[in-house]
Amino acid sequence: MRLYILPVGEACIDKGAVISPGVDDGKRVHIPIPVYLLQTDDGRNVLIDTGMHRKHITDPEYTFRGQEISKVLLPVMRPEDSIVRRLAELDLSPQDIDLVINTHLHFDHCGNNELFKDATIVVQRQHFEVAKEHPSFPNQYFDLPHLRYQLIEGEPEILPGVHSVLTPGHAPWHQSLLISLRHDGDMVICADAIYCQDNLDHDAWGGQMDPEEAKRSAEKLLHLAEERDATLLYGHDPDQWRTLRKSPAYYS
Repeated sequence: MRLYILPVGEACIDKGAVISPGVDDGKRVHIPIPVYLLQTDDGRNVLIDTGMHRKHITDPEYTFRGQEISKVLLPVMRPEDSIVRRLAELDLSPQDIDLVINTHLHFDHCGNNELFKDATIVVQRQHFEVAKEHPSFPNQYFDLPHLRYQLIEGEPEILPGVHSVLTPGHAPWHQSLLISLRHDGDMVICADAIYCQDNLDHDAWGGQMDPEEAKRSAEKLLHLAEERDATLLYGHDPDQWRTLRKSPAYYS
């Protein structure tokens, strides 16, 4: 199995306001927006999250124009950051994706779900129901009649070597993923359960929907990583991002 990390844009944020309250408040930084592609040993293509909608390339305020959040978060996308372009670099198209796994349904994790009408999209059932009713989750990106969802509960093995890990706090029924690779070992895609190392170093969870639950979920991931000697892939850490292999390089 191969794990590719696809760079699909950035967000220019007030770091303290968005991901690490009390650490770098008022400091503008660019954070990465990742998407992951798994190519399984039996030939399936699995996308983990789908990034921000490609309309942000020409219209950065496309999702949040006029909203308060636009003062602290602005998408930054180049043409090459389109998920279609990133897949094409690997000789793939949206039609080649067999399965999409959404860690959760915020705009930067499901913004291109609409493209994957031929895939099954896996998401936690309770999260999907909450997201349909909560204004933090723009429904136009995921609640679409042409998409086929598989709603799961708990922490199943979604496919061989890929386990769901429930990590609520950032959002209700948020899920992270434990990926077992033959050569590079276990890797945990934290998604937004842990934004960055500063959350851990400074116990900074105030940017999460439920800070206390987010802290418990982070501790769960730290324990899992220690138990499995696994690598934690944070959701939006620019320092870690510089150290990771990006597509077309991969982990296996």
